[in-house]
Amino acid sequence: MAMVYSTSGRHIAVDLWGVDFDLLKDAKWLEGHAVEAVERTGATVLGVQSQQFEPHGATVLVLLSESHLSIHTYPEHGFAAVDVYTCGEHVVPEEAIRYLIEILKPEKVFGKKLVRGEGDMRVEDVSTARGELQIR
Repeated sequence: MAMVYSTSGRHIAVDLWGVDFDLLKDAKWLEGHAVEAVERTGATVLGVQSQQFEPHGATVLVLLSESHLSIHTYPEHGFAAVDVYTCGEHVVPEEAIRYLIEILKPEKVFGKKLVRGEGDMRVEDVSTARGELQIR
């Protein structure tokens, strides 16, 4: 008999501002921390891809059994766009965001959490001016 999975998912998108240039310029460094962030959620990593841009900037994508985590950086602006989407009740995507905020130490965090797959979509604000995550 095939297992039936929940359609419930959480999609968190955050903009991190005021991040140190050197932390955002290295795709391989970010890749390692992206994988660590995912491991803290309980999700299953299927693959990792990163791209280093010239003169600076990076994109990191972690493909998950439960969906994905992505980071796209603009070091010259002190900016990182982070996106985490996970399906199922066993994964805690908030932990990935908390970890990335901990290591990147942004001055400001603006974002939304979208609860999906429960028959409707619910949006919650996760913005803060001090880099502290305000999500449940």
